[in-house]
Amino acid sequence: MATAKPTAPAPHAWAAAFTQILPPRAPRRRRAGAVRASPPSTAGSGDAGELLPARLQPNARQPLWHGGGFSLGVDLGDARTGLAVGRGITQPRPLTVLKLRGQKLELVLLDVAQEQEADELIVGLPVSADGRETPQSNKVRSVVGRLAIQAADRGFRVYLQDEHGTSMDALNYMISRGVKRTGRDVKSDAYAAVMILERYFSSSGQETKIVLPKQQELQDKLMAQSRQYDDIY
Repeated sequence: MATAKPTAPAPHAWAAAFTQILPPRAPRRRRAGAVRASPPSTAGSGDAGELLPARLQPNARQPLWHGGGFSLGVDLGDARTGLAVGRGITQPRPLTVLKLRGQKLELVLLDVAQEQEADELIVGLPVSADGRETPQSNKVRSVVGRLAIQAADRGFRVYLQDEHGTSMDALNYMISRGVKRTGRDVKSDAYAAVMILERYFSSSGQETKIVLPKQQELQDKLMAQSRQYDDIY
């Protein structure tokens, strides 16, 4: 008698919203026992290089345990948003390209972060060649400002990272990896997110700026959520 084939598990609700580039990474447990975070010294929302509380420092500034948790790289665009995932000791990998906007995009970003076990989002900030912000920078800041509110509610940190030149870096990277011309347009945004993470990790998070909600209760909730990792790390 023929054996019935097992039924495939139902996909995530958001899975049909984007083109998958790589299959989802299998869940991994957080590594235990490396470094206990020090008590918070001050609250703040400025440059990641300033004296932020330990629990608000980006993962890339934790060299003793090689970047800590996973980081979700985000290349925001008007029509497409590329995502990549990485950790300090591993090569970031392209994940997916979302074709969403507005609140749907923001919610899916947080869902993907949770699925990938990332505790921070590194969002590329477009600037000009001389480092000045552009009208596109304002659009990104507007999205990130809303995103930070929802992220804090879930215990995720959000940072901005200069992304100038990452599109060209992504093209060169795809060519070096043998990505065919026909696939470059589809995957370019996700590879741009890889370049954002590469820059973030290579600079040890020195160039990132944290984005915190103005609401004190959400800042407190973010700090409280981060405390859960003290004994784990």
